Amino acid sequence: MAISAFAPAKINLYLHVVGRRADGYHLLDSLVAFADIGDRVTAAPAAGLSLSVEGPEADALDGLGEDNLVLRAARLLAAQVKRGDPRGAALSLHKVLPVSSGIGGGSSDAAAALRVLTRLWRHPLDDAALTALALPLGADMPACLTARPVWVGGIGEQLEAAAGLPPAGIVLANPRRSLPTAMVFQARRGPFGTEGRFAPMPRDAAGLAAALASCRNDLTEAALTRVPDIARVLDRLARLPGALMARMSGSGATCFALFADRSTAAAAAVLLARAEPGWWSTAGALLTAAPPVAED
Repeated sequence: MAISAFAPAKINLYLHVVGRRADGYHLLDSLVAFADIGDRVTAAPAAGLSLSVEGPEADALDGLGEDNLVLRAARLLAAQVKRGDPRGAALSLHKVLPVSSGIGGGSSDAAAALRVLTRLWRHPLDDAALTALALPLGADMPACLTARPVWVGGIGEQLEAAAGLPPAGIVLANPRRSLPTAMVFQARRGPFGTEGRFAPMPRDAAGLAAALASCRNDLTEAALTRVPDIARVLDRLARLPGALMARMSGSGATCFALFADRSTAAAAAVLLARAEPGWWSTAGALLTAAPPVAED
């Protein structure tokens, strides 16, 4: 029986760079949420490991082959399940999120693959073991494994539940420009920031936007040096009817705007798509709980 899991877009509601370790990794402080916009990973029993990719953004993964994060995650787990006797699975990925776009698409896909494979192979792992296994795949992996609102610290491995995140509509937009994370961090200049955490958690989307107003994304300036179009995306989003705030997510180039609810966001997304038909854009809502793993 096939097992599938949703791989939601990761949204950095704010992202502060607060330091740098001796090994070069940057220390972060971020409020990470997830949207009901994303990819889907399915696994079925098979003799060996394989991956097929389809969907509107599948072409962007052509050429990755064995370097696809989904396969890399599967191989890590297979080696742990039983050394010398790798497990098999026919994996399929329905790709909706653009690649290298600051919303954790690859990491979320890999995290979803681990969720379905631990179920398929009957090899449950606690959160700590799964995080330790996945962290070498990228700093976004711990948060993406939870797939629910979290405060993020360290290089991405320190998580604290962000309980009570209010519902909110969201519009995502990308000017069809990929932007590797390493390139943005290399371009970053200036002093380090401080933590932006706040309490209590606001009760609605308007309160959330107000609380986030004192925060920022410390990678925006660096991203703009690589993709100047981000400024136009932010301006377009901020001027959409009902937009409560607009900000870049992660290392870009995807940006988001928050709205009071899904219907307001959906109406705004229609206007944006008409004005900028060449962009990738879509609407949805923030998730307040992790999506389930399901048997197909």
